[in-house]
Amino acid sequence: MNRETIGLAQWLDTPPGRCLLQWEGQQFDEALADIFGYHALQLGLPPLQALRTNRMPHQWLAIGGDLPAGHEALGGLPFGESACARPRPALLTHSAALPFGDQCLDLLVMPHTLELSDDPHAALREAERVLVPDGRVVISGFNPVSLWGLRQRRSRWLRRWGLGQPFLPDPGEFIGYWRLRDWLRLLDFEVESARFGIYRPAFSHAAWLDRSAWMDRVGARWWPIFGAIYFVVAVKRVRGMRLIEPSWRDSARQRAVAVAARRQNHGNAQSSACNNAQLSSSTGLASAWPAAGSGSEPRPS
Repeated sequence: MNRETIGLAQWLDTPPGRCLLQWEGQQFDEALADIFGYHALQLGLPPLQALRTNRMPHQWLAIGGDLPAGHEALGGLPFGESACARPRPALLTHSAALPFGDQCLDLLVMPHTLELSDDPHAALREAERVLVPDGRVVISGFNPVSLWGLRQRRSRWLRRWGLGQPFLPDPGEFIGYWRLRDWLRLLDFEVESARFGIYRPAFSHAAWLDRSAWMDRVGARWWPIFGAIYFVVAVKRVRGMRLIEPSWRDSARQRAVAVAARRQNHGNAQSSACNNAQLSSSTGLASAWPAAGSGSEPRPS
């Protein structure tokens, strides 16, 4: 196949593609093993068995025109494996129009899905729609700020002059990590964990990739955000809300409070008047009797 028209499915058959599948397979195995629920969906990339360690009873693999599909979708099997070694696609769909109701999936896996989607914003909104509250979406993608991303941009620039060949598949737009975080935050997703991987240079030969494997350990320590691949786990959060009652209820409540306050003030005024009257009568009675020790008593007329 012409190198200039290579897609993601064919690129995964190259040494860098197999390196990517190995690293992402380990990340998915570790991250999804302890996520519980009932329904899980993987969008595209059949060569990657992202749900193999997950224990949800209902799992599906979906492919489509805008989803990263492997050789299975084309009728072949990569790497010489048997047909029973990998799950067959169960759905043919679009990333922005999933055949599921609102809030019915507990886990949604999107390996390089946003890079192939016609509208990645719509794909993320669809993910938010189908996920239950506290459901998780797991996203992997190419990091433009990496050695692999730099080589890809350099090849794109050279191709304008008819020179060079692309190192990575060129299906769509690569989405940066921080840009993805902003999109997730706008949809009320909370990033639970994020990691980067594959810090070795952009070599096309397996021998050179193996010789530079030590850079993965060094890069994870000294320049962690410059890995060729990012891996993000985000949780859908549903904010709490307070029921706003009709305005007439508020006015009725205010009138009731005002009436109660008026009654209380009226009762306080009455009790104060009674106390003043009692004090006046007792004072007048005391003034009618002479002072003690005067020696004179009133005589009847």
